Amino acid sequence: MTTRKLAREFYTHPDALTVARRLLGQVLVVPARNGTRVAGIIVETEAYRGPQDRASHAYGGRRTMRTETMYRIGGTAYVYLIYGRYHQFNVVTGVEEVPHAVLVRALEPLQGIRRMRDRRRGTSAHDLTNGPGKLCMALGVDGRLDGADLIGDRVWIEGGARRIPPSAIACGPRIGIDYGGEWAHKPWRFWIRGNPFVSHHHCRPRHRTPLRGPRRGG
Repeated sequence: MTTRKLAREFYTHPDALTVARRLLGQVLVVPARNGTRVAGIIVETEAYRGPQDRASHAYGGRRTMRTETMYRIGGTAYVYLIYGRYHQFNVVTGVEEVPHAVLVRALEPLQGIRRMRDRRRGTSAHDLTNGPGKLCMALGVDGRLDGADLIGDRVWIEGGARRIPPSAIACGPRIGIDYGGEWAHKPWRFWIRGNPFVSHHHCRPRHRTPLRGPRRGG
């Protein structure tokens, strides 16, 4: 597996849906304080395209202290808290001032698994990272990483060991965004078909290929 970080150009692609699909199979790395690699393979994502997307935090051009991160250059980490307890890790995409982002929904544990288990005691290996809040706890992601540059050394994404072919990618509606009206039905959630670490919301795929309670998605 290559250890090369994804370049800025990967994130600044103008289509968040394309970035969401291409993130599948890549490796999210959040090193521990002692430098130990804690990492997982991205197996599920959701795309959010403000300001038109009613499910996006930036719908209608909304700008707050929290959402300001979404307006940065692609390749910036957007991390926020929901229910006062669970952090969510998003990847800002596109160019500055266009609030597009991709939520990382699930990972397949890869490195630093013992540390993940320490952080999520009493959790089975299968449940360590199969949800957006779970993966943030397992990897030690919190609000201090909001705004972090994914080209830097605090958190980054590397190229995966193999390319995920279009035939292995399923897509369906995003989770928990009923308030989004017609936007709730858009098939902007993508996952690796058959991967056991995809979150437990097994929506029926709409296509073989193409893929907020508190507002949850970017």
